[in-house]
Amino acid sequence: MKSKREIKKIAQKCISIEVNEAKNLKKKIDDNFVDVVNVLHQTKGRIIITAIGKSANISNKIVATLNSTGTPSIFVHAAEALHGDLGVIKSEDIIICISNSGNTNEIKLLVSQIRNLSNKLIAITGNPSSFLAKYSDYVLDVGVEKEACINNLAPTSSTTNQLIIGDAIAVSLLYCNGFTKKDFAKYHPGGTLGKRISISLEDLVSESSFVTVNHNDSLQKVIFEISNKCKGATAVVKNKNLLGIITDGDLRRMLQKTSDITKIQAKDIMSSNPKTLDKKVLAFDCLLFMQKNKINQIIVTSNTDYIGIVHINEILKQELV
Repeated sequence: MKSKREIKKIAQKCISIEVNEAKNLKKKIDDNFVDVVNVLHQTKGRIIITAIGKSANISNKIVATLNSTGTPSIFVHAAEALHGDLGVIKSEDIIICISNSGNTNEIKLLVSQIRNLSNKLIAITGNPSSFLAKYSDYVLDVGVEKEACINNLAPTSSTTNQLIIGDAIAVSLLYCNGFTKKDFAKYHPGGTLGKRISISLEDLVSESSFVTVNHNDSLQKVIFEISNKCKGATAVVKNKNLLGIITDGDLRRMLQKTSDITKIQAKDIMSSNPKTLDKKVLAFDCLLFMQKNKINQIIVTSNTDYIGIVHINEILKQELV
């Protein structure tokens, strides 16, 4: 068994090699890359990405990133393309072919067939002199000097560079398309990320959220309102203006300090200047705010008018974390 020190050293060397190759890739971002982004941005069709082997795995990830950021994309396996799947390609589509060597038999045959379709072809390859590069309209060189594999054989640095250039394309297109957080939420309605940027406090406020007592209401009324609405707190108002908040914690502390509670009114217990947030604030941002301030309830307002209380448990139920 190898020692802990040896394993750590190998892992660190692997990362160092891939980081260095990524830095070299950064130097290759030139006007040619800009041309690729522009042609992809201007297309009225889809982006078809094809590859074989490890590059196919990378291609699937790139397609997923493009789709999730608003650029319609499809992955077509190079081998399957030669057995009927070329039929999915439409005349307006642009094809990206990813291959480190650019010279495999499958890639050569596929490139020949693509040229017959007259679609624009973009090569992402580690070999700018390859067959793929020669017959492509645009070439992105993602070549590496060394794989992170200790034998310099297994695709490691090369596939990392493929993934990086795919992300660079996707993010550049995202920028060109003016893709916003709201757009991201539209494509991710069921995921945690989508919920974080789509659910606001307004979505959580309901009729039962309006928990309120007047400033001169009795302690009995305060306890009834807090217990009845199950928010663990109530807002205190005077002439519909928010004065403060009373939490169940405030009630416990008051009972510990006071023996005669018969004359106690809401204004005697309340905490003035309570924390408030507007209804348009995202529920996730509210959660962070509540955790920072160590509170379990937040008073929600609409143009400074009190409209309800949201409990931290209501936010946690949205599965935002």
